[in-house]
Amino acid sequence: MEPRGNSSSLDDPYSGFDDYEHAYDPQNLANDRSFQQAVARSSHGRRPTTSSLAARAPSSAGISIPQSSYGSVSSYGSRSRAGGRTAAGVRNEPARPMTAVRAAGYTSFANKVQAVEAAKAAETKPADTTEEKCKEMEEKVMDVLKESLFEAEKKHFKEALEKAKEAGRRERAIVKYREQHAMVDSMNLDLTFTVLFNLAQQYMNNDMANEALNTYEIIVKNKMFPNSGRLKVNIGNIYFKKKDFNKAIKHYRMALDQVPSIQKEARIRILNNIGVAFIKMGKYEDALSTFEHCLDEKPDFKTALNLVLTAYCIEDVEKMRESFQKLLDVSLEESDDNKIHDKENVLMNQVLNSDSLKQYERQKRSEAERAILTAAKVISPAIAPDYASGYEWCVETIKQSVHAELATELEMSKAGELLRKGDLEGAIDVLKVFHSQETKIASAAANNLCMIRLLQGGEKLVEAQDYAEQALKLDHYNANTLVNSGNIAYLNGELDKAATLYKEALNNEATCVQALYNLGLVCRQQGNLEAALENFYKLHQILLNNVQVICQLAAIYESLEDTAQAIELYNQVNSLAPFDPSILNRLAAIYDSEGDKTQAFQCHYDSYRYYPSSLKVIEWMGAYYIETQFADKAVNYFEKASIMQPNEIRWQLMMASSHRRAGNYQKALELYRTIHRRFPENIECLKFLVRITSDLGMPEAREYMEKLEKVERVKQLRLQRETDSSQGKRHSANSLTGGGSGSAQLGHGPDSANRPMSLNSLRSSSDQPFAIAQRDMKSADFSYEDPLGGGPARPKTGAKASKREDSFEELDDSMLPQ
Repeated sequence: MEPRGNSSSLDDPYSGFDDYEHAYDPQNLANDRSFQQAVARSSHGRRPTTSSLAARAPSSAGISIPQSSYGSVSSYGSRSRAGGRTAAGVRNEPARPMTAVRAAGYTSFANKVQAVEAAKAAETKPADTTEEKCKEMEEKVMDVLKESLFEAEKKHFKEALEKAKEAGRRERAIVKYREQHAMVDSMNLDLTFTVLFNLAQQYMNNDMANEALNTYEIIVKNKMFPNSGRLKVNIGNIYFKKKDFNKAIKHYRMALDQVPSIQKEARIRILNNIGVAFIKMGKYEDALSTFEHCLDEKPDFKTALNLVLTAYCIEDVEKMRESFQKLLDVSLEESDDNKIHDKENVLMNQVLNSDSLKQYERQKRSEAERAILTAAKVISPAIAPDYASGYEWCVETIKQSVHAELATELEMSKAGELLRKGDLEGAIDVLKVFHSQETKIASAAANNLCMIRLLQGGEKLVEAQDYAEQALKLDHYNANTLVNSGNIAYLNGELDKAATLYKEALNNEATCVQALYNLGLVCRQQGNLEAALENFYKLHQILLNNVQVICQLAAIYESLEDTAQAIELYNQVNSLAPFDPSILNRLAAIYDSEGDKTQAFQCHYDSYRYYPSSLKVIEWMGAYYIETQFADKAVNYFEKASIMQPNEIRWQLMMASSHRRAGNYQKALELYRTIHRRFPENIECLKFLVRITSDLGMPEAREYMEKLEKVERVKQLRLQRETDSSQGKRHSANSLTGGGSGSAQLGHGPDSANRPMSLNSLRSSSDQPFAIAQRDMKSADFSYEDPLGGGPARPKTGAKASKREDSFEELDDSMLPQ
């Protein structure tokens, strides 16, 4: 179509087709300022620039953008009059490939773009992920802390300390992780405090006071922990345990300043610690004022008891009385809910009486009763001229207080205290007062009276039996009374009745250890060793590692000739009571019977070290050393025995014989002379003197031989007189009973075997007086026997002396240990 001119003809439908307004020329829009301002205010002008969107440009895939009719414009770049892309577009997109070898979209530029996007995403990533990781680490720390606490509750303190240290390491790792990620502001201070506090506690449980003290100091010095100053109480406890009471009081007072006045209970506890520290230091006046202040703030049984004891220390009678009354004024709070219940519903009563609250009330009541009774026992001898008067004042004071029911128990305690002081009659008078009391109290008093009479024994057993019957009438199910009744039957020789009473006591109270022990003794005495073993093994399960029970078991096995079991049990008892010489003696006897001299010697030696006054042990030790040819060591033991029994010549003879065996002939001779001076009629000593002086060629040998002949002659005459006297009695007895010839009957009498001479040689005619014939002394009469037995053989060079030694020495069993 050719362009037409500017002619306006109505007949031409295409007129003005090629005509246009230059204001709408797109080539002039870039220079049109009004148009550019309008575009900037529109949504098109608020789009992102090409540089910010270059990373997401689809041209990276190599797609060409067609140009418009008014110029070349990139899809994400600014329009250019000359056509084509701007510098920003060229910089952000890769150049097009010159050939088709490289596939579109698979260039390395895409990977670089993804890396840039990941870096920007990491920079803009929120801190939620780091915080979650910290929380996970904190949860693991809490788990380790719980394990540490559980181990400490089980008394496994070493394992608890290891867990506490592990928790500390994990917590420090969390702090370091937060510092690396600039998250110090969100640090968990409560967790840090808990970890350090638990670590200090576990140090204390393991007796590591210095480490615990350092840990507490770290907590206290950190101002970021709230109320950490109260832990100075724990620091004070550590110094108190180390007996540094000045520093303990200092830290207690610093902790007291940190506790507000509204927390009275905590302040009272700290003040009580201060008072106890004053008592340890001997400052009783300061302690007294401290405890009085505590009682004014909040009354407590422990504090009141400390006040009474402090007044007792300063020996102030008025303060003791006043403090005891303050102790009785402390009220014991009990809930009334458990007092009202249905008596017919047994299960409900059992539930109400066994719940945790009821148990706590029983515990508090027990503590209160213990404090009152302890205070009464302490001050009773000090507040009155005598013990009974002081106890009477305490009883009357208790009766007028809210704890009136404790007066009866205090009376029973008074009886026990009188028994400990040896005042049996006073205790009996106190116990007789309880006959008018309640059934159980009267039964207990009658049982105590039965026990007192039982201990007195003899004629008092009848009264003991009466009191036992009276106690059983009041309370037939009293196991202690049944045991006492069984003891009375046992002393009277009624073993079957005693066993029946013991069994009845066990039926009423299965844990009555006295009945079980006594039943085992009765079975053992009756010869029923199997039943005795069963009873003692039951008792062994109840009283584990009880020395008396294990000794009974060992003795039963010894009776059954089961020496292996007996030795094992005695060794077990020896480990429990290593200083008991009787146990060692039993072990030594068993080893000796088994032929184990080495173990027997060791047990006897240990027994001698713990109890050197046992004559049986001394005799065995001396005989052992003689047997092993160490006579010089045996002298020491026989010498100690002679000191303990100076009138027993046997020990001195053994000591002299030991000297002779050891080769100390001079000492042996001197000792024999000393023995002869003290016991001039002892034939054995004279025989030793004759032998030694003869061997040494001393002129005294003849003198001692004459003395020996004289002593033997006197002894022979004495024996003849005794024989004649006994013979005369028999003759007179036979004549009175009409018996026949005395020679036929006396020869077969019970004393005929013990008579040194025959009756025919002593018989004489009736018309001639009795005369003693002279007896010729032979060489055999001067021989003697060594009480310790024969010594070792002499060397062959002294054959002559050896023959003589063997000719006279024989072992005298009567002088050796049994």
